Amino acid sequence: MMRRKMKHYRIWRLNLGWQILIGLVSGIILGVIFYGNEAATMAMQNIGTMFISLIQMIVLPIVVSCLIVGIANMGDIGKLGRVGGKTLIYFEVMTTMAIILGLIVGNVFHPGDYINVHQLHSQNISQYIETAKSAKHSGIWSIFMGIIPTNIFKALSTGDMLPIIFFAVFFGLGTAAIGEKGTIILDFFRAVSEVMFKVTNWVMKTAPIGVCALIGATVAQMGIKALAPLSYFILLAYITMAIFIIVVMGLAAKLFKLNIWHLLHVIKDEMVLAFSTASSEAVLPKIIDKMGQFGVNQGIVSFVVPTGYTFNLDGSAIYQSLAALFLAQAYGIHLSIGQQITLAVVLMITSKGMAGVPGASFVVLLATVSSIGVPVQGLTFIAGIDRLVDMGRTVVNVAGNSLAAVIIGKSEKEFDEVKSQAYLASLKK
Repeated sequence: MMRRKMKHYRIWRLNLGWQILIGLVSGIILGVIFYGNEAATMAMQNIGTMFISLIQMIVLPIVVSCLIVGIANMGDIGKLGRVGGKTLIYFEVMTTMAIILGLIVGNVFHPGDYINVHQLHSQNISQYIETAKSAKHSGIWSIFMGIIPTNIFKALSTGDMLPIIFFAVFFGLGTAAIGEKGTIILDFFRAVSEVMFKVTNWVMKTAPIGVCALIGATVAQMGIKALAPLSYFILLAYITMAIFIIVVMGLAAKLFKLNIWHLLHVIKDEMVLAFSTASSEAVLPKIIDKMGQFGVNQGIVSFVVPTGYTFNLDGSAIYQSLAALFLAQAYGIHLSIGQQITLAVVLMITSKGMAGVPGASFVVLLATVSSIGVPVQGLTFIAGIDRLVDMGRTVVNVAGNSLAAVIIGKSEKEFDEVKSQAYLASLKK
């Protein structure tokens, strides 16, 4: 009798995805109710920040432990070089396609033609300006120089992902090179990863509350009316991102005999969480875990997914190209094909140097729009909706990096089809 009751309870229990959706709707309602209430907005903002901080607390231990164990098990520096080369080429191709898609949609639908910039409300963007100025003068060499950590503990304390990945890769290779002596190190980091995945599951239980608070604070600050003048641009950005996932990513998946809908089914809860929090970091631990369960070699997952957070921001690339065209059109600036090609190249370079910077997509726009003659103050008019669009582009970034892990795994014949099908079947129960 007790077993029947327990079974009945599990059927009606809401999974994490539904809990987050309820948190999302509740947050919108709270935001509308407390619109303009500074005390309530601050309270919700602080609760949301605490949730994001919980996620950030567990990200680095998972990345470091999984990467060291995965690279050590790979053990072959030649194979690692091959995987790294494939990964970076794939990232560059997909990012370029995302930028081109944004430009095509902008040229076809002309979202900026329907806007009167003088009727829009401006926002303060001073917090991004200095970062953008330094980015314009940093150059490509500073990006490469920044990969090598002079102090790994400093990189860990600041959460600078690329130097951390660089160090973990070499530490993993060194551990493999000392053979039997390295076993104790691998056992330690395996235990660390298992502990952190357990902690991740506990933290995820607070996700609906964190989502409710973050969305509530956003709506309470902006208000629903503030979205109306820019609603066409927002809708167009979301449609473009959906096209990229379904068509572009779908075709890439098909080339490697993967059904994109299967992958999206696996990460659906993470996509909802990424959308609600507008934070890729919020789902990084679960994506690493799930891609391993989905059948991808853990070493490849641990290398590809964190690296993608720097080099494979497809959603951000779509937004940046579309927003740049939108602003140019709003100011009546006609961009020739040559100017748009220049814009695409500048975006490809600048975006790689912005990873890990707060408000990275917005900073990239600040660093590049002047190259096409758009006044910097134009960005003050879309700053208010940046958070809302960020929710969509974060979903694309998460889906893109998940697909990248599977494709690189398949290309290396490090993808377990049997394990993948078994995991899919378990999710459908």
